[in-house]
Amino acid sequence: MSIRPESATDLLIDGKLIPASGGTFDVVNPATEEVIGQAADATAADMDAAIDAARRAFDTTGWSRDHSLRARCLRQLRDALLAHADEFRELTTAEVGAPAFLTGGPQFAGPAEDLGYFADLAENYAWTRDLGRAQPMGIDNQRELRYEAVGVVGAITPWNFPHQINFAKIGPALAAGCTVVLKPAPDTPWAAALVGKVIAEETDFPPGVINIVTSSDHGVGAVLSTDPRVDLVSFTGSTATGKKVMAAASESLKKVFLELGGKSAFIVLDDADLNSACSMAAFAVVTHAGQGCAITTRLLVPRERLDEAIAATRDALAGLPPGDPADPGTICGPLISAAQRERVEGYIRLAREEGGTIEIGGGRPAGRDRGFYVEPTLISGLDNSARVAQEEIFGPVLVIIPHDGDEDAVRIANDSPYGLSGMVYGTDEERINAVVDGVRTGTMGVNGGIWYSADVPFGGHKASGIGREMGVAGFEEYLESKAVARPV
Repeated sequence: MSIRPESATDLLIDGKLIPASGGTFDVVNPATEEVIGQAADATAADMDAAIDAARRAFDTTGWSRDHSLRARCLRQLRDALLAHADEFRELTTAEVGAPAFLTGGPQFAGPAEDLGYFADLAENYAWTRDLGRAQPMGIDNQRELRYEAVGVVGAITPWNFPHQINFAKIGPALAAGCTVVLKPAPDTPWAAALVGKVIAEETDFPPGVINIVTSSDHGVGAVLSTDPRVDLVSFTGSTATGKKVMAAASESLKKVFLELGGKSAFIVLDDADLNSACSMAAFAVVTHAGQGCAITTRLLVPRERLDEAIAATRDALAGLPPGDPADPGTICGPLISAAQRERVEGYIRLAREEGGTIEIGGGRPAGRDRGFYVEPTLISGLDNSARVAQEEIFGPVLVIIPHDGDEDAVRIANDSPYGLSGMVYGTDEERINAVVDGVRTGTMGVNGGIWYSADVPFGGHKASGIGREMGVAGFEEYLESKAVARPV
């Protein structure tokens, strides 16, 4: 089987690859602005059919109780995806604008391999737990706790790391025994549609267990939040949209998982290697053009070393220019769309209006007349109250802010509506641990440490979301518990 663009014009509904009732829509390469193919453009009627198939598969088949079948299907999917890795990696770079080096990790190969972790959970999770004996109302009872799939899951995913987020939702949901309707972002439909082709032709997933619905219309996905046949909606995207998903889901009292925005702080302590820290901060903010919710976009440095930190960060960013994502040496590729580039450029204009200084970047790179590129940009001269320090930009834009010691750095880091991730650089373990303990985030790195892994729960505090994705905690988002007692 070949994984090519012409294979990406079908929906996966009830085990069959079918054309969308709305025809097709264009897929654009963000590095060239060229139309590179089409994707199926589903309508509300197609989504209705997908939800119906998922509901029927959950209610009338043994999928939710057959742990070994679920594990086998997930391993089949993992192996088939990795067998097509070269094709998927090439298409991901073309569709997402993801630098090629990332497709060997979180932009494809890593998340595909992670499906095996969720297959292991399906087989090895403690589905029944002994609660021992008790005597409520004087009656001797033996109690146990059983864990069961929540039901039909509506998964709505964004465009920035589509494979990672798609698999982080469907992997644990399917392993838990749920059935799924996946609605990917209109910007990156192939990343999901081609997985649907693999599922239909190279795995034993029963009909209706997983359905993939691509559409140019965000409203088609919004149905997943309101339809009473859906038991849980799992959404990754902006905080503003997440609030709408949660409000819509409340009408049917369905469970929600929300992985939302971030404005994470990179804290440099006064005993840190400043050049190393600033180089790492620069590398992080330009990776995939800064299009990551957990990327550290506020650089907090000791006030007495601010000028030195600006110079070091500026030099590091100068060595990380935007480039062709197909080039294996490129770190900073294009933004996903013209609209996203306009949004990022708007924030750079805003920084100037607020009195900030653009230390480097701030425009479109010379010699790149095509593609949605923005230069890596460093902003100084603003405090943490500035909008560019408070709002998620989702581009290669770093704001540098001085702090007056460890406690002040923690205060600034926490002075944010978000709480998704962060980094701290230093040498004194006691001080580092105090900062880690003090910053209210779901993940933290120390001296360049990377927490990302299939077995590590990911999620945030405050406006960064509700619940956790990945790890056992992420798997358990898709479960309900049932207490059972019998007299003895």
